[in-house]
Formats: sequence, C-alpha cells, structure tokens
Amino acid sequence: MRCGAAAVMACVLLAACERGAPDANNTPRDGVAPRAGADAQPAAEAAAPAAPPAAALEDVVETAPTHVVGISYPKTISGEPGLAVELKRYADRQREELAKAVAGRGADAPPYDLTLSFSQVYESPQLIAVAADGSTYTGGDASRPLAARFVWLRDEDRLLTAADLVPDESNWTRIAEDVRSQLRTAYAQRIEADGMPAAERSAATREAAKRIERGTAAGATHFAMFEPVAGPGGRIGALRFVFPAAQLDTGLHGTHTVEVPADALRPLVAPQYRDLFAAPAG
Repeated sequence: MRCGAAAVMACVLLAACERGAPDANNTPRDGVAPRAGADAQPAAEAAAPAAPPAAALEDVVETAPTHVVGISYPKTISGEPGLAVELKRYADRQREELAKAVAGRGADAPPYDLTLSFSQVYESPQLIAVAADGSTYTGGDASRPLAARFVWLRDEDRLLTAADLVPDESNWTRIAEDVRSQLRTAYAQRIEADGMPAAERSAATREAAKRIERGTAAGATHFAMFEPVAGPGGRIGALRFVFPAAQLDTGLHGTHTVEVPADALRPLVAPQYRDLFAAPAG
C-alpha cells in the first residue's frame, strides 16, 4: 500500500536539511571589440569553453488537490555547476512525467505524488557522487520507486559512466559473476528469514538465480547505477552497484545493492581511472 500525501511530504521535509557573453557580431556586451593585429588570436581559439548554465537547486514543496511534489537537494555541491545541471534535469524529467499523468487523472482518483531526495554519498578531490531516491504515484495500487546515481569527475567536468569506467566488455563478466553470487546469497537469506517453507525454497532460489542472471547480464548497461565507497587514503575502497527491484524481478521489493571491493575492480577499470581506487595492501 502506498503512503498518503501527508506522509510523503513529511519524509521529504526530513530528508531536506559572467561576465557578459558576446553578441552575434562577436562583440562583448561591454562594448569593447576584440583588438585587431598580428598578436590577436582567432576568435575560435580565443573563445573559452562555455560554462553550463547555472541551475538553481531549490527544494520543492508543492501541494494541490490533484498532486503533491517534494524534492530536496544537497547543499554541498554549489561548486559543481555541471553536476547541478544534471540533477535538476533528472528532477525536471520526473516532474514532467507527473504533470502528464495529472493531466489525464480521473476526477475521483487520489492525489498523485512525486517524492525525490538527492543526497551526497561520496566526495574526494577527484570525484563527487550523488544518489537520488524516491517514488512517484500516478495511479494503481502502489507507488513506483525511483533511483539514480550521479558520479561527477571534477577535473573533466562530466559524469563518469559505467562504460567509461570499464570499457572492455569482457571485464564485465568477472564483475557480474561477483555481483550475482552476492545477490543469490542475499535472496536465499531473505526468503529463509521470511519463513518460506524449506520445500519451496529450492525451486524459488533456482528461479531467482535465472532472473538475477538476466538482470545482471555482463555489460555496462546493466551496471549503470553505481556509487563509490570511501576507502583508505582518500581513494575508492569499493563500488556499490545499485539494482532497482524491477531490474532483478525476483519478487523482493526495494532497491538492491552489492559492493565490489577495489582490489577486484582496479585491474578491470580503464587505466586512466585506476588511481582513483585504493591499491591492494602491501
């Protein structure tokens, strides 16, 4: 059963805690034209890369008879405008989807809602990582969970993707084997703790193993959501891979996570990113 609108908003509130550009004639807005002469650089060389437009990350609390929206952002990423743009783009996309659903909502339907909380989960001189978790309700019996991860390369001013990190597809096979083993063990422990009869456990575990294998097929696509875990010396001690329940389809609710240690990952990642990971002891 889904939470009521009041509970949704309470959760959100708890979680929250240029110089002028040239005009078309390449004349700056201060009215001073570029100096001509042999020592003047061509316009294409002299132009600095354009910074991403500033994104105002302001928490959102919106209530109406038809819908409820609660969005909270971290207060610690003001120095990363590119990352702020990515977070706001994701939130705006979820709001747009909610707005479309509200437009077709029946008059007797309960209020639709969107709850989204962004939190910083890792920071180093090279990286900053933000997790987005929440849910949205647009009809039916239950809310739909939301999850996203953003790992930002500070020096390169861009997102680090799973494909960037491990470009060799064959290396994903080794990562997938480790992840599947942990997921199968977690599933077996969970159904035992839930009291599933022993006679049913074997068949359920076999079926879950098949679904886990499909949901973690080797390749960057199935491991797109990850976040660094702090390790010694300010480096990454592990990567935490994040799998929404729908991706694994084992019948267990909630988002599932698996940590793969740095010593297993370091030989598999692209050479330029290996120094981000803690080296093996000794």
